[in-house]
Amino acid sequence: MNTHNPSPSQKQLLLLAVSFLTRIPVTLNFEVSTTALNQASRYFALVGVLLAGILSLGYLVFSYFFPASISVALVMALGLILTGAFHEDGLADVWDGFGGGWKVEDKLTIMKDSRLGTYGAAALIIVLLIKFQSLVVLSESLNLLLIALLLGQSLSRIVATSLIADMDYVSHDATSKVKPVAMYLSTESYQILLATGGAVILFAWLFSVLSIWHIFTVILVLTITRFILIHWFKKQLSGYTGDCLGAAQQIAELAVYLTLVSML
Repeated sequence: MNTHNPSPSQKQLLLLAVSFLTRIPVTLNFEVSTTALNQASRYFALVGVLLAGILSLGYLVFSYFFPASISVALVMALGLILTGAFHEDGLADVWDGFGGGWKVEDKLTIMKDSRLGTYGAAALIIVLLIKFQSLVVLSESLNLLLIALLLGQSLSRIVATSLIADMDYVSHDATSKVKPVAMYLSTESYQILLATGGAVILFAWLFSVLSIWHIFTVILVLTITRFILIHWFKKQLSGYTGDCLGAAQQIAELAVYLTLVSML
């Protein structure tokens, strides 16, 4: 990278975050570097807010023509298209690697394999089915469904991104074709990430049917989920990979939906 190039602006970092986490076309008028990607991670939760907005709009359109169950299925399909199944791919790779490997090296080798194994396929089916059923239940209240999408899409990305601050990155071998991943989370980026989450939580409390107790319970469950994920990844790999972050996002998102369903 040319060191004489100015550092990307906050707007450019936001666009990089959108480009990294989604298939939404954006124009990046700067040279992307590892440093820029690390800085862009501060806006990953904001990308979740953007996705929640698009998915919510999609549901409103779909539900005008179709029943709730079909509308939810279409919204999930829209989400997969928007993200390129980025996080779902990480979830499948993690389950394949952790389920099929004994040593760390074996697990990493399996995780980089582009083929889908039994563990990964089973994990994807189970997670998608539970997510579908949870959203169908939540769709009984339009307000609750839209807020669930907002909380699920944004807070899950905070949980996943925050792992970078507390864990070591485990690199694959030099010959593997790894996906780019943020490997450092600065204090400023962490603060922006949490501030985004705080704004989302405040909005959910003020403009939804959720009580402060509901909000507190969601935060508590996500905190416990984060602790379990850290313990799981450290036990399996002594750190994290990009696939681990994708799996963390999917598990945290599902935790949000299940928590809300359990409190109905």
